[in-house]
Amino acid sequence: MSKNIMDTLYERGFIKQTVYEEDLRKLLETESVPFYVGFDPTADSLHIGHYIPIMAMAHMQRAGHKPIALIGGGTAMIGDPSGRTDMRLMMSKETIDANCKAFVKQMQRFIRFDGENAAVLANNADWLLNLNYVDFLRDFGVYFSVNKMLSCDCFKTRYERGLNFLEFNYMLMQAYDFYVLFKKYGCRLQLGGNDQWSNILAGADAIRRKEGEAAYAMTFALLETSDGKKMGKTAKGALWLDKDKTSPYEFYQYFRNVEDVKVEECLKLLTFVELGEIRELTKYKDERINAAKERLAFEVTKLVHGEQEAVAAQARARAAFGGSADELPTLNLDLDENASVVDIMTAAKVAASKSEARRLIEGGGVKLDEIKVGGVSDTPKSVGAGKTFVLHKGKKVHVKIALK
Repeated sequence: MSKNIMDTLYERGFIKQTVYEEDLRKLLETESVPFYVGFDPTADSLHIGHYIPIMAMAHMQRAGHKPIALIGGGTAMIGDPSGRTDMRLMMSKETIDANCKAFVKQMQRFIRFDGENAAVLANNADWLLNLNYVDFLRDFGVYFSVNKMLSCDCFKTRYERGLNFLEFNYMLMQAYDFYVLFKKYGCRLQLGGNDQWSNILAGADAIRRKEGEAAYAMTFALLETSDGKKMGKTAKGALWLDKDKTSPYEFYQYFRNVEDVKVEECLKLLTFVELGEIRELTKYKDERINAAKERLAFEVTKLVHGEQEAVAAQARARAAFGGSADELPTLNLDLDENASVVDIMTAAKVAASKSEARRLIEGGGVKLDEIKVGGVSDTPKSVGAGKTFVLHKGKKVHVKIALK
């Protein structure tokens, strides 16, 4: 083993909480440790909220430890109440299975499932869906204190609106996952976001009490804006890792426009750029921080979508902000120059709806090339634009349009 991975994770700002830290540090220094991260397939794509645990998995694997990517095909049938004030919607088994397959495909971009210390893919549906509930309560539930469970933050937020018994079981089920992976793969450590602290700790504690063996918990900082809100929310919703839900250009632009004060943190958590280079990139607090933002956007987009998409997104962004319009990729629309700019904006997905397009035009935020669109009934022909033009929405969105 080389440098202790805990030092790497601390230096890059990952670790928020852990237990038995000195024992865990020694274990990670002397052995290749199987560890796991769980992902409940509540959508058909991973999103930026999953990114930090995935990057931690990649760092751990590079340091010689063995990742177990656990897909929650079973726990997704209930839903995790952590961090929520309402109950998650129930999903069909078919939907969950489809989402699981999408997750697996995306995870392969970050961690290796072959070679030395290859990652293992597991699905808790394999042991949870056919579990005998009476046996489960007798053999495993006996190690849990209801008083202690009720003191956990993941349940407190649900008291006012009601916490049902279905959700109350979630902690036991997640803890049981840890126990099964311990028995099957020798898994000693669970990693996750800090909002999962109570659930993760419950699993480690259950193994220690039931088996008399060491097990560990570690949580990571959540990606937040400077005012404490979860990072990764866009005008269109979540920042997805699926390019059909969030385009590589939109993904690139999100990180290109991140707050100045968050650039260093994002470079440390979301890329493999060396710490010395990050310090050099982020030492400026004036307009020179833009070079660091561009590097951040490129590196994250390359990891998620591949280098070719990152290069194309960077070229498009540079063209939009002072470069040549020729560098922008062209969007061909099945509309002519007599179509309203409102219809063009919605067809190009520059606006989510016609009403949004009208508001943007009325606010003076829309131009075709350098011609401001003055009215909601304007067309490219009426404002004097040609069949090919750059549609500008505000200062950040620029799309080259070609009409038929």
